[in-house]
Amino acid sequence: MFITGNKGEWSEVYAFLRLLGDGKLFAADEQLNRIPGMFFPILKILREEVAGAPYEYCPDPAKAIVEIYLNDQQVLIMPAEAFENEATRLFEVIKARGAGNGSFEVADTESFIRSIYMTKLKAPSCEKSDINMQIHDVNTGYQKVVGFSIKSELGMPSTLLNAGKTTNFVFSVVGLDSRHVAEINAIETKRKIKDRIEAILGKGGRLVFQGMESRVFNNNLFMIDSQMPCIIAEMLIGYYSAIKADCAGLADYVSQKDPLSRSPDFYKHKIKEMLCAVALGMKPSTSWDGTDEASGGYIIVRTNGDVLAYHIYNRDAFRAYLLGNTKLESAGSNRHGYGELYQQGSATQIKLNLQIRFI
Repeated sequence: MFITGNKGEWSEVYAFLRLLGDGKLFAADEQLNRIPGMFFPILKILREEVAGAPYEYCPDPAKAIVEIYLNDQQVLIMPAEAFENEATRLFEVIKARGAGNGSFEVADTESFIRSIYMTKLKAPSCEKSDINMQIHDVNTGYQKVVGFSIKSELGMPSTLLNAGKTTNFVFSVVGLDSRHVAEINAIETKRKIKDRIEAILGKGGRLVFQGMESRVFNNNLFMIDSQMPCIIAEMLIGYYSAIKADCAGLADYVSQKDPLSRSPDFYKHKIKEMLCAVALGMKPSTSWDGTDEASGGYIIVRTNGDVLAYHIYNRDAFRAYLLGNTKLESAGSNRHGYGELYQQGSATQIKLNLQIRFI
């Protein structure tokens, strides 16, 4: 049976091969450029094809080899150059693919990864992160096995936060004459939600945040700050009012609105914290205790072939990167149940949905 995957999935394999060939994990600055001289030696990458039986891939740059172990027994030694060459070949195949994110085969790479005991693009046991490795920090002696999420610039921009009914925010519509409700709900343009919000505001209505549809997501946001739902609600008003779409621009918009009477830096900091929490594992539908699931950080495959990381030690650069490279977008309103005026007792209300995607 052939192994197939989209650009993002093959990018994870590329990162795996490139890291073993290099034997080191390079750090990125907030503009996603390699920081000269800043890297973490890789002691081993762990991968479980079968739960409970992890293969350990141990690069040795001094000998220019990669040793592979199973149950503490060496099963294979390969030159690091073989990993470098296969990574380069795979990268060129991924880049050569046309637009879209459909699945495809890479026969040569499939043959190579099978020779190093990989039978799937993603190990079944790798649930909380995309790659687990033990790295060495020369400054602190830190050598814990940590997990990283992997994102790729080679495919379609991926979502950071997926939409669902759990990501709906509820607003009361104040000052709108009830006779306009049916008229506004009848708007069915290509950007109907934004046009409905424009119509609400144009007819004297005003959106007042009431709460969230999901108690779980609300509680998760409270772990960041008790006012985090209010901050995101203001971002949603700015987005659906067609003022801004990018998160950096929306942070400025919220700062100008200043719904909590705080400094501009407060809003930007909290939005960065929210984006970082989502990137490292916080999900709207799962109770979160504040712990990062991707405990090592984030790895990004760049269009030039660089595989760069935001490790826990350059978290500030990671947060700045997220703010500058994400945007809000509209998901399917019928599917997620938002964007239509309705009556809740004597109040007219509307739900707006949160989805965040990389730019």
